Amino acid sequence: MSRLRYNRQAAVEHLCRQCSSLRHFIDDCGGLGLKVRRESDLFNALARAIVYQQLSGKAAATIHGRFTHLFSGEMPAAAAARRLSMERLRGVGLSRNKALAIQDLAEKSLDGSLASTRQMVRMDDAQVIENLCRVRGIGPWTAQMFLIFNLGRADVMPATDLGVQKGVQGVYRMRKLPQPEQVMRKTRHLAPYRSAASWYFWRAADTVLMS
Repeated sequence: MSRLRYNRQAAVEHLCRQCSSLRHFIDDCGGLGLKVRRESDLFNALARAIVYQQLSGKAAATIHGRFTHLFSGEMPAAAAARRLSMERLRGVGLSRNKALAIQDLAEKSLDGSLASTRQMVRMDDAQVIENLCRVRGIGPWTAQMFLIFNLGRADVMPATDLGVQKGVQGVYRMRKLPQPEQVMRKTRHLAPYRSAASWYFWRAADTVLMS
């Protein structure tokens, strides 16, 4: 997978040139609003990702806010997290599985089994995913979100994401919700800017749900 850093305008122009169906949606939707958080603290970024898994934005933000209050200056850190008991983690609203994931993330962040953000910048996408998936509770989807929203990788297609699947269904007017392998086939021609395409598919899914 590519480590390409991309220009927003170039990405949008490529998507419009490659796909008339997506171009029509982009014409209605407007410019690319994908925002990248380039955080140097890997533990903080991944802890947020774990908290936000399978929750609505508002509920996740509330729990994440309580989680940050457990740390000095509201800055989550691996060393401090390793000292937190299961009871304290559960007390802020984390499920048992997420609390265990936070503890494992803290341990692996400190023992060197997890690469640093600086090291990941030099890895290709597949290597980053393999490294992140060593942590309990982090699977390919969470790793792909990290690639898109933290490392700013250009060509990631999270085909198992329900929002992406619904967006692909809407843009390409498919009768049934596409399976991951269908999503990959349908979007292959959008490389090397499938991260930007994913953002538009998420917007398309919102449009479908609201219509």
